[in-house]
Amino acid sequence: MSDTSLFTISDLARDFDITLRTIRFYEEQGLIEPQRDGRQRLFTHRDRARLKLILRGKRIGLALSEIREILDLYELARDEASQSLKLLQLLSERKQQLQEQRRDIDVVLGEIVVLEGHCRKVIDRMTGKDEPA
Repeated sequence: MSDTSLFTISDLARDFDITLRTIRFYEEQGLIEPQRDGRQRLFTHRDRARLKLILRGKRIGLALSEIREILDLYELARDEASQSLKLLQLLSERKQQLQEQRRDIDVVLGEIVVLEGHCRKVIDRMTGKDEPA
């Protein structure tokens, strides 16, 4: 495809394995701005790249406001340095959140193991399975 080729909403939905509704939502939020040909939405390579960044940001847990900030930085600064610096900050924060969640999950899993053991002992006692043979 040449740089001037356009994509329909169906093309993007198929390419990214997302729903038309998802794409319309990002459009409503002002994150992508397709051209219009009557009722048909036509997306440029820029829109496609922005959609890819939006989906990547959502996958790693960034809020739409954070994704918008990164996209806006690129539009304003026209350089990748400020955009990358902001993204690095957001990634660091997200990584820290996930590490904290992992620690919390490990604590909860440990508590579950202890409670399971307690429950098994109670059941064995009640059913007489704890008596020597």
